[in-house]
Formats: sequence, structure tokens, C-alpha cells
Amino acid sequence: MAISLKKGGTFNLSKKEPALKKIMIGLGWELKAGAQVDLDASVFMLGANGKLPADEFFVFYNNLKSLDGSLQHTGDNRTGAGDEDDEMILANLPAIDTRIHEILITVSIHEATARRQNFGHLGDAYIRIVDVESKREVLRYDLDAEFSNFADVEFGKLKKIDGDWTFIASGIGSNGGLQTYVNAYS
Repeated sequence: MAISLKKGGTFNLSKKEPALKKIMIGLGWELKAGAQVDLDASVFMLGANGKLPADEFFVFYNNLKSLDGSLQHTGDNRTGAGDEDDEMILANLPAIDTRIHEILITVSIHEATARRQNFGHLGDAYIRIVDVESKREVLRYDLDAEFSNFADVEFGKLKKIDGDWTFIASGIGSNGGLQTYVNAYS
């Protein structure tokens, strides 16, 4: 059974799942009746200084693979249709460049300001980590309704702490758009 995290909760993947090598980071949400929202998952692979070591460590709909090949975005889902993960990131943990200390996972609403959209148009948002080999869900963080006034949310992050990959259910909302994240981490 998967571990269910609350906001701020942590899970040491390296210690509690030592055999885990390849993971799928699944992000999902349901559109409320009548809503048409295009969400974009993005990943920022950050060095010890909290910045991207190179632009190619920013993985998103226009750069689907990290510079080191360890992370791959499976593509942009523009409709949110379906019951499973809406967007997915595949990660090979042992292949992650040694310069990377944190992997930040965000979701932004495309053209949120122009379209007057926010996470209030969505329900049942979550992030989960699945063991690719066994297809077993390792952990899940279900975001609650507190993000209804935000257009961007940091769902979670993988952080290297004392050599171990630890997942942190961050749940931090903002309204600056994807460019605000790019500006902060470039």
C-alpha cells in the first residue's frame, strides 16, 4: 500500500525503498464541470546553489529530456481528460547528474491570467511516485482545496539529503506563471 503524505510530509526513498531505481512521477487532476484548463508540468533540476546548472536541466513541454538523460517528460496533456495521470515524468535515479541536489516539480496553468483560470477549476489534484519495474505506487500526496486561488503550484520535490533521495510534499501555490519559476531558478 502506498504511503499517503500530507503537506510538508517527507519520505526517504533511498532508505525506505533501497531497490528503487526507475520511477514515474505522476501528476493528475480532474476538471470541474465545464472547465477547459491546460496545465503544464515542469521539472527544475537544481544544483547545490538552488539554480539550474544548465538550461537543459529544465524539463518541460519544450524540452522533454534532461541534459544527462535521467529525466524525461512524456509530453503535454492539454485537456486533462482521463482518469489516470495527466502528465508524467520518468526518472532514473542512479543516472541523475551528481551536480543535481534537488528536483522541483511544478504545475502551471497555461495563460492563466488571460483566461482567468486557477486551481479552483480543478479537483482531486495529486502527485505520486510509482516504481517503474513493479508498477507499484510508492507514495502519493493529494493536494487539498487550499490552492483554489492559485494558477501555479509546486507539488513536491525530490531532495538529496546526506546522499539520500527524499521526497517532500511541498504544496506551495503562486500566481506568477511558469516564467516566475524560470526566473527564480535560472
